[in-house]
Amino acid sequence: MSIFIGFLTVVLVLDCAFLVLLVLLQLPKKEAGMGTAFGGGATDVLFGAGTGNVLTKATAYSAGIFLGLCLILAILQNRQHRNAGGAIGKALAAPVVSPAPQAPAATPAPTTATSMVPLTVSPPTTTTAPAAPAEGAATPPAPAPSAPVEPKK
Repeated sequence: MSIFIGFLTVVLVLDCAFLVLLVLLQLPKKEAGMGTAFGGGATDVLFGAGTGNVLTKATAYSAGIFLGLCLILAILQNRQHRNAGGAIGKALAAPVVSPAPQAPAATPAPTTATSMVPLTVSPPTTTTAPAAPAEGAATPPAPAPSAPVEPKK
């Protein structure tokens, strides 16, 4: 369908160019303007005295073809987008089913002769130092010296 739409679009562009040329070639009622610049007088020689009638009829047919192609392309584009949008809409509206979670596979036993020993890490041990007294705080009195103890005999 998109190839047909592309073909009709090319025909529409060619019809537009032909329609522009037809409008520019027509003689205005005052016998001056763009028609004379593009050879409006030469059409009298080519088509005879009724040149105005020939160009007018060709312009009318070209305008009718332009209008018909525009309507046909609008209808085809609308159908194409509606069909494409319908498929996307259906895909978005469909409920999403997630697969059930699978149980993890059992780990196989080591096949080598040596087995691995798990590494154990003991938590670090910390020692805390006594806190220093704040400045200006009263320091506790030092313990009194005790009397020397004599060894027993």
